[in-house]
Amino acid sequence: MTIDFGKEIGQKISLAQITKNYTKKDLMNRLVMGVVNLSPKEIGNYTSEALTLGFTDKNGGVVLAIPDKDAPLGTKMY
Repeated sequence: MTIDFGKEIGQKISLAQITKNYTKKDLMNRLVMGVVNLSPKEIGNYTSEALTLGFTDKNGGVVLAIPDKDAPLGTKMY
């Protein structure tokens, strides 16, 4: 998926394994938490430029870590 991290960082591709719990429509305009200060990772024929954060649910799917309030795109996590 393509994630917009704001003007300073821009858009990055993340190859998150989230299809068990989310459709493309579910993710449109949704805030997610991600890490961009890692080296790009080759996965098959694709390159992941960001790590999308989440947790494993009881069925082995991924549940996204999301902010509970709005924050500007690209805001640092602490």
